[in-house]
Amino acid sequence: MFAEVAFPISDFLTFTYKIPKDLAQDVQVGSRVKAPFGRRNAQGIVTQLKKTSSFKGTIKELSGLVDDLSIMTPELWKLIQWMSKYYVTPLGQVATAVLPKNLSTRYTPPKIWMVQPNPIAIDADLELVKKRAPKQYDLYQEIWKAENPIKVASFKELASNPLSVCRGLEKRGLVTLFEETCFPDVTGFSFDPIHKKVDFNDHQKTAVHAITKSLDSKKYSPFLLHGVTGSGKTEIYIEAVRHCLAQDRTAIILLPEISLTPQIAGRFRAVFGDSIALWHSKLTQAQRSWTWKEICKGSFKVVIGARSAVFAPLKNLGFIVIDEEQESSFRQDSPAPRYHARDVALMRASYEGSTVVLSSATPSLESYYNYLHKKLTYLRLPERFGGAKYPQVHLVDMLADQDESGKFGQILSGLLQDKIEDRLNKKEQIILLQNRRGYSPVIRCGDCGEIVMCPKCKVALTYHSKGDHLVCHCCGHCETKQRESCIHCSSPHLKYSGTGTQRVESLIEETFPQARLARLDMDTARTGSGITSILKSFSKGEIDILLGTQMIAKGLDFPNVTLVGIINADLGLHLPDFRAGERIFQLIYQASGRAGRREKPGEVVIQTYVPDNPVIKNAAKLDMMKYYNIALSERNELKYPPFSWLAKIEITGQNQISVNSLSERISKLLRGKYKGLDILGPAPCYLEKLRNQYRFQIVFKSLKTKDPNGQKLHKFIQLNFVDFQKKYRPGKNRINIHFDPLSLI
Repeated sequence: MFAEVAFPISDFLTFTYKIPKDLAQDVQVGSRVKAPFGRRNAQGIVTQLKKTSSFKGTIKELSGLVDDLSIMTPELWKLIQWMSKYYVTPLGQVATAVLPKNLSTRYTPPKIWMVQPNPIAIDADLELVKKRAPKQYDLYQEIWKAENPIKVASFKELASNPLSVCRGLEKRGLVTLFEETCFPDVTGFSFDPIHKKVDFNDHQKTAVHAITKSLDSKKYSPFLLHGVTGSGKTEIYIEAVRHCLAQDRTAIILLPEISLTPQIAGRFRAVFGDSIALWHSKLTQAQRSWTWKEICKGSFKVVIGARSAVFAPLKNLGFIVIDEEQESSFRQDSPAPRYHARDVALMRASYEGSTVVLSSATPSLESYYNYLHKKLTYLRLPERFGGAKYPQVHLVDMLADQDESGKFGQILSGLLQDKIEDRLNKKEQIILLQNRRGYSPVIRCGDCGEIVMCPKCKVALTYHSKGDHLVCHCCGHCETKQRESCIHCSSPHLKYSGTGTQRVESLIEETFPQARLARLDMDTARTGSGITSILKSFSKGEIDILLGTQMIAKGLDFPNVTLVGIINADLGLHLPDFRAGERIFQLIYQASGRAGRREKPGEVVIQTYVPDNPVIKNAAKLDMMKYYNIALSERNELKYPPFSWLAKIEITGQNQISVNSLSERISKLLRGKYKGLDILGPAPCYLEKLRNQYRFQIVFKSLKTKDPNGQKLHKFIQLNFVDFQKKYRPGKNRINIHFDPLSLI
């Protein structure tokens, strides 16, 4: 027997190997194998099994299997094949992206000591313990209060060695000690179980009925769940998952931000217990391997996670949710395959015969367009859960506010300051959104105008006051020592322009010294536990003001938040990208939705320098339909998605002239080959230089009226770029293919 093996290389070739007799029963299509490749032993994936081979040269044998159990379902293998074809990416590269590395790594989840009181305790024994061992007595009182078994480690504040104290109590027959497995994917990164009493309104009942009916049919059924912020979408997911599990089927919940995971995981744990697995980038490689294996074994029935959770090897998959489906974080741009988790989820659901729900308060224009063209079943939740009211929105013209106050460049308007003061006095909580981290995004010389730039990228370095260093937010380049003079003219007059979260943090601490403030951005949330810790503290009321970037703008539910301040709503509005307006509208709308989610009324203050801009104006009115109709009209006029299929070819290299020359040559060769295709460029990317690589792009637009399924564009790209190494001779340059890109910058 022979096996065709694909390796994670930028080539569509497969290689033939003999299957050793001792592996003949175990090697299957989709198996990961070790095989001699050049001078090394490499890991590849079996794409085909054959009884004979026409290859005339020496055929080497496979060295062995990578995994000790079957890690691939037939449906997942179909998905890998589809991704390879659709995103024009070799099978080996797709498999590497889908499957975790080193799955055979031995990992045993740690065990933790638990303790629970014995139901019968003699008063005389307790009095004796109180006199002779007061630490044991104090600890026993806390154990007795707990309704469920409790972690021994949680008593570290009461005793330096709580396990020893508990063992003393066990000897006296007062408690029972036992070990419990600490699952890394659940207990390490989630809120404690969050229990809620749920009474569905009529709209929610309609949505639940439609989804459960589709689950009963066991046929592919795509839905668009359009629910306003705070409408109880999570409760609908839970009810659908409950129905799914009752059918002995499994479910995947995809979330855009890791910051959303703790709350939702806590809510799901309250209902489904330890049948929940979390899948996210903060798990160690060993933990990911163990979790994947346990999913394969059927230990978990529900997987919650970021975009890569769409590949979880669940058997009998019945239900998929893409929460906040409009979010750009569902798109992977590097490395290949450059896929969108929403589209992959829809395709996987079609293979599995699953129900899939795209859910958002602000759906993507593509999903909204697909609903209008009856490709998705539309479910509407127009009311907030529990009868909560929409927040009152205030739009502040910062130019007028600064003229009135005489303070040009002020960060907080007078209105926002007054509202913050009011909420602090009422013991209510505040969320402040500033979608830019660091202290100052631009450092400019006051004499010659020179901007401090990243040496690897064509972007300005951002000044971070915490640590006093300059950072490039594109490549991570860091200069630990703050510059004291201009490198161009040696002037000491350096000006720090713009506002990041650190600058806002300093201002809040100065203006409201009594406030308990926490900042949540990529600088403070480098670990999953760090995110969880901040959000737990905010949930408990230990934090008055939560300041952050878009991480805090969506999905979070805190009943005591009555004020949301959007400090600079214009950030990103004027980027040269066709989706810029859509993104800003969604961000403002979502952030506004964090206020007034229970009985307490909420308010939102939106600060802007362009109050008449249609994006800002309609976001302030929370009028999604009006803005979406405007945006669709603009997209139609410019022939951009959802009215066309889009592909972007990105040419990169270290030599600017060489990259430009190759881009021009490719553009000339392709023009006129496909009638009805618009070719834009070549042109430098918005970030022309990134990580020491110069970047040029060519954009292809194929109208849906002439190419309904996008097949013409795909065939064009496949014919012209699958063998691009031979065809265009890029040398040291690289050609990257992006289908359905979310951005052109």
